[in-house]
Amino acid sequence: MLLAPRPLLGLLAACLALLAASPLHAQPTERMTARIETTEAILREFQADPELAIPAEVLRQAQAIVIVNQVKGGLILGLQYGYGVVLARRDDGSWSIPVFIRAGEASLGIQLGGQRIETIYVLMDRETVRRLFTGRFNIGVDARAVAGPRAFEAEMVNRDILTTPVLVYGRTQGLFAGATIRTGWVDRHDSANWTYYETPYVLPELLFGNFVQPPPQVRPLMDFVAQITR
Repeated sequence: MLLAPRPLLGLLAACLALLAASPLHAQPTERMTARIETTEAILREFQADPELAIPAEVLRQAQAIVIVNQVKGGLILGLQYGYGVVLARRDDGSWSIPVFIRAGEASLGIQLGGQRIETIYVLMDRETVRRLFTGRFNIGVDARAVAGPRAFEAEMVNRDILTTPVLVYGRTQGLFAGATIRTGWVDRHDSANWTYYETPYVLPELLFGNFVQPPPQVRPLMDFVAQITR
């Protein structure tokens, strides 16, 4: 029987150890926490950059914020995988826990040679938020969507913009505020929410009910959203 050289065996063992320690093999709750942290980082990075930041006037009137992260990979038929969270403003002005969603086929915010897509959707009315309840929601098809004005474009924040159902923000160049666009879809991810929040409730109850006590891991994102939407 042929034996592999010792250096090769050592390299193989190291690779297997690295794979076992990778996020792909993390526990489900750990993966969900990492997604919460990633979406929080996306929102913070947007707001820290004047050329990306969402204006205060838009945020004050926002009824929900959807933060999406997608990755394109060329190894498996160009597979595109996306996830995100949605937070909704409740009747008392407080914000919900971040509720997990799936996402796909976005065309905005392409970075790193087309490998990563980061997009923030600001939903401006309660009826548009309710469209998330029933399943896949196509941005720009099921509800009108336009490129949202940036913080440095204060003169572009007008009544017409603020009455648009969805304002779209992505890391991309060449979009003009108010330009009608079509981008990706978002969909409920009930199984992720059941696992992470240990609850049988689904998206409508999680967004507008007080059935789930926010775990400490989601508080930083909730607090930041509350801060920027005052």
